[in-house]
Amino acid sequence: MLRRLVLTSAASLAALGVAAPAAVAAPLFPLPPLLGASDSLTITVERSGNPTADGTFKLECDGDRGTGTHPRAQRACERLAELSKDGRDPFSPVPQDRMCTQQHGGPATARIEGTWHGRPVEAAFARTNGCEIARWENMQPVLPQARS
Repeated sequence: MLRRLVLTSAASLAALGVAAPAAVAAPLFPLPPLLGASDSLTITVERSGNPTADGTFKLECDGDRGTGTHPRAQRACERLAELSKDGRDPFSPVPQDRMCTQQHGGPATARIEGTWHGRPVEAAFARTNGCEIARWENMQPVLPQARS
């Protein structure tokens, strides 16, 4: 079993008797997946305007290979791998200080829960303003196309 030790503060280095460098940065999300680990997500979609897209779906990703009950599992895993490049978090919320257009994209909501690259995921999606609509559409085909 591969174990990883991540030291993110001078205090944790000091506890090991090691001098801390001038700056210790926290690791970027996501860390590379552990060998043999696959990513497992449960995606729940409601009120998308497409009854076949609503429901709870399982998505299993091993690299960019996808399986599960998600209707586009392969493409969804490829998209998540693409969104995760360069340490980006594909599930991050819209920053609270972001200016967003005040438009309504419909009543669709979604939740994504599980693990991605060894980290827990609990993300909520809605189409309540321009930023949230763009965030939803950026996650397609992980999330379905929704009607306003």
